[in-house]
Amino acid sequence: MNFETYPFEKLNTLLENITPNKNYPPLSLTIGEPQFETPKFILETLTRSASLLNKYPKTSGEPILREAMLKYLNTRFDLTLTNAQIIPTFGTREVLFNFPQFLLHEIENSVMAYPNPFYQIYEGAAKASNSEVVYINLEAKNNFKHIIEEEKLAKCHLVIINTPNNPTSATMLMDELRKWVRLAQKHNFVLLNDECYIDLYLEEPTPSLLNASLLEGNSEFNNILVINSVSKRSSAPGLRSGFIAGDAKILKAYMTYRTYVGCASPLPLQEAASVAWADQEHVNGFRAKYRKNFELAKEILNIEPPLATFYIWLAVEDEINFTIELYKNYNLKVIPGSFLGREGQGKGFVRLALVYEEEKTKECLNRIKQALNTITTI
Repeated sequence: MNFETYPFEKLNTLLENITPNKNYPPLSLTIGEPQFETPKFILETLTRSASLLNKYPKTSGEPILREAMLKYLNTRFDLTLTNAQIIPTFGTREVLFNFPQFLLHEIENSVMAYPNPFYQIYEGAAKASNSEVVYINLEAKNNFKHIIEEEKLAKCHLVIINTPNNPTSATMLMDELRKWVRLAQKHNFVLLNDECYIDLYLEEPTPSLLNASLLEGNSEFNNILVINSVSKRSSAPGLRSGFIAGDAKILKAYMTYRTYVGCASPLPLQEAASVAWADQEHVNGFRAKYRKNFELAKEILNIEPPLATFYIWLAVEDEINFTIELYKNYNLKVIPGSFLGREGQGKGFVRLALVYEEEKTKECLNRIKQALNTITTI
């Protein structure tokens, strides 16, 4: 299989012969990895559970973890799901890669759609599934919301959307989500929303695709699925705890498939993840940190905060040149938008991940402000 190089590897290649300005300590806004401490109560649970390493974990997940995830869905979204409608997973990256292969394996000439620009695992899954790709473009003319081209979507078997969005931070609200549910029902494709940033809203809670499905009368979530993770909401990417939830018929067959994949989460991680999913208060604290970071971005760069995520999709004239010069002159790394898109999408933008504490974020933003005053931008 001919997989594309990951954006971070492309960045390393781009900058490998550049000597950064040593007058600045190195900083990076490239990876969407929270740099805050994982909450103490999660770490303590992990430590207390270490003795469980002498047992094999179930692929289906332990009851304590499933119950915590179902509690989360009920508390956060007022959703009442059954055990048949959810599967704990080893994070969400593995699901995004292997679920399309499971779903599309026996479909001749399968077609898969996903946003463009995108989280690159979507592209990897399409290649591994040997599927034709339909891009759902994210453009300024539509405020970076998913552009609906119904004629193209009508031929799809699987459509992945991503809201709140990485990399653009655009967020679809209920009316827009309901349109996507109606499209899935009309054209009988499986619709999956990657909701990993859904708890990083700055003010008003953002709805799940499952909420939209209920409002459209699709109470069994027929052809509707969502994935989510504790990585962003709990500053715990190392726990590798996620889930896929929705259509029980699809999930029943997918669960059988997963018994062969060998991606069960170790029991100590499941115990720690269960307390993370069950608690909402610590997430409020992280949201406050991101809110402050976006207040700084508005103050320093005059950028309006998004509804959710920790990303800024910053417009520049030449994203490659800006990335090089920012690193060379200010020892700060960002990701060129063109590394995250295809067919020209992402060109003219860089992605900033505001994942540091306040002081480091302020330092990063001030360096970018200086760069914007010295490097040609729009």
